[in-house]
Formats: sequence, structure tokens, C-alpha cells
Amino acid sequence: MQTITHPFPLFDSYKRFIDADDGDYPETHILLNPIFSDDQNKKQHYIWTKEYLLFIARNKAEGTFDRFRNECERFLLWCWCFKSDKSLAQLNKIDILEYADFLWSPPKSWIGHDANTRRYIEAEGLFKINGDWRPFVARKTKSLKVAAPYQISQSTLNASFVALTTFFNHLIDLDFLGKNPIKQAKKDCRHLMKNTQIKQVHRLNDLQWQTVLDCAKSMADQDSKYERHLFLVAALKSLYLRISELSERENWKPVMSHFWHADGYWWLKIYGKGNKVRDVSVPQDFLLFLERYRISRNLSPLPMMDEKTAIISKNNSHEGLGSRQLRRFVQSVFDEAFHLLVKKGLVLEASELKSATTHWLRHTGASMDVENNRDLKYLSEDLGHASLATTDTIYVQTDIRNRAESGKYRKV
Repeated sequence: MQTITHPFPLFDSYKRFIDADDGDYPETHILLNPIFSDDQNKKQHYIWTKEYLLFIARNKAEGTFDRFRNECERFLLWCWCFKSDKSLAQLNKIDILEYADFLWSPPKSWIGHDANTRRYIEAEGLFKINGDWRPFVARKTKSLKVAAPYQISQSTLNASFVALTTFFNHLIDLDFLGKNPIKQAKKDCRHLMKNTQIKQVHRLNDLQWQTVLDCAKSMADQDSKYERHLFLVAALKSLYLRISELSERENWKPVMSHFWHADGYWWLKIYGKGNKVRDVSVPQDFLLFLERYRISRNLSPLPMMDEKTAIISKNNSHEGLGSRQLRRFVQSVFDEAFHLLVKKGLVLEASELKSATTHWLRHTGASMDVENNRDLKYLSEDLGHASLATTDTIYVQTDIRNRAESGKYRKV
């Protein structure tokens, strides 16, 4: 019986996966066809997985597709490499616990060092397997810019169980399988720890945020090309936005008319996580940044109804920008603020800022507004949380602060 001895990509990126035909991937099928001819179960599993991912691609956001594709693909490859004598229907709790051990410490040959490595490279109209691709990635640390040893986090391991549970439930709903061994294994997994820790919100403190904002203003004052940077930083923090919510995507282009006005109040229409559209309230102080940014682009101070100008666009263009480019804008401001903090001798604040990501700005805005006693219900709606409990769990830490204060001066 043919077996797979090394990992290779089974499914392409979101858009290619939807649009491409199986015949576009000859190398993959040269490797798969001998296996499928010997074992029809494996062929059926591949078809089931592909049909499931097509369902995800058509009904969920691109980020959700990427996550489920990665998990299903890794699991299939592991089954074919290490459990080639079993079908999905024959897998039991012990097998899944072995898979958890595998996720916890995968072979070095399965680990890459660049998260941006493409799965396939186009050559003469066909997609060739990229030999540098691996199912796992040892990501570079933000501060050292080098790849750290691969280590899976508790949240990532839990997300793997969640994704595979959903996958198996889908197959059970279609009567392809009769049981879900993932659920049975999760409660006995030795790598999953019960979390009784304090929820740590990654955010900037008042000093760090003021330094970031001051640096963005200074950069924009000196060169108008940084007006985008100032506007972006202010928007992410003040409107609690994810970076993806200001980026241009295949099915959504953020335009200026998404800022809208009614009864003396401004709102911003956002297409967010889970394919949900929400309206975020716009504070008056932010309007100053919006006006400054628009004037720098030779636009009227405030958006017009039905204005189709991209909110953040390429230079001298009406095209919007993707998440990666927007992250670079924010990072350049963080870098400037880092150097300023170091110059002032604020080493701890600088080192914390060195680890910051764009998402910290969303957390910063929400955490500061909690501290300023903003109504939790309204905060939750602006954040786009499905449940008020989510907002409460992440951002409300009054009791924790009191607990820390009560223990601060304990004697040794």
C-alpha cells in the first residue's frame, strides 16, 4: 500500500481554492493518485475534506477558511503518514491523543520558518508545489527578528480541537461518520490545561499610547505621506477596529460613505469578523483626525453621502490597501515611539511596545473606555462582540485590580 512519507499542500489559498480546477495541480495529484488507487477510503476522505472546505469558503470569512483548511489539512496528512492503516471512521480516542502529542511536538521536517511561504508557485499556467512549504511555522519573534523554536500555545491547541470537532460533526451530520473521537479525547488531553489565570489584555498604557499618538502626529507634521499613519492609528484605537476592518478585501471595500451622519451623531459602518456588519459610534474627538486626514487628500473636511473614495488608499490612487500594508504603517509608528521611549530612559515601556501588534490598539481603546466607565452594553456593541459576557470577561478587571492593590504591600 502506498503511503505518504513527507508533507505537501493539499488545498490552496482562499481564492485559488474556490476558482481553480483539480487539473491545475498536477504535482499534488501525481503524489495522491497512487495512494487513492490503493485505498479508496483515503480518496473519500480527501473528497469529504475538500467539500467541507468549499462549504466553509462560501459561508465564512477568509480568515476562518484559512484556519479550518490548515487544521483539516494537517490532520489528513498526519492520518496518511502515521495512521495509514485506519479510516476516519476507525479513529478512536487514543489515536486523537497521539495526534495531540504530534501537534505539541511535530517533527522538524514538518516545521517551516516563514508564515508567508506560498503553498503553490504558478508555472506555465499550472501550480507547482512549493518545496519550502511546511504545515507548521516557527514564527519569528517580533523583537529579535529570528525564528524561535516551534512551540504551540494553549489557545492554538484548543483551537485545533475546536476546528476538528466541527469538521467531524459536519461529517456526522451528513451520515458519513457515526462518532466524534475528538470530543472524547479533548477532556483527557495531557497538553490542555484548565485555565484559572487572570485574562491578560494586551494593550498600551497611558504613557505608551500618548507616545504613539505624539509620534504619529510629529511624523505627519513633518511629511504629509504619514497622514495615513496618523489617521490609521487614531481609528484603530478610538473606534476599536481590527486591522482587517479598514483593509480592502475581495467582498468589501471600506469607502468614505461608510462614515454616516444622523441626528447630530457620526457612525462608521464596518464589515467585521464572522461576516457581520455593524455600526460603530464615532467620538467627536476623532472627527478632528478624520477632517485632518481628508483635507490632506484634498477632500472635503467630512465625508459626503455616497462617496466612493477608499478610506485608506494607495498613493495617488483610488484603490484600497490590504492588511499587510496597513500593519506596516502602524509598525513604523510603533518603531518611532519605541526609539523615543528608549531615548527617555523608559526601558520597560519601550520593551513592552516592541512586542505590540495592531490589535493592541483595539484593546487599548476598549480598556481605557472601561476605565472611564463607558456603558458596557454600548462598548460591546461597538466592539462587535456577540455576547456582553465576552466584553465583560476580556475588559472588566476591577476586582483584579483591587485584588492586586490589596496584595501589593504584603510583608515578607
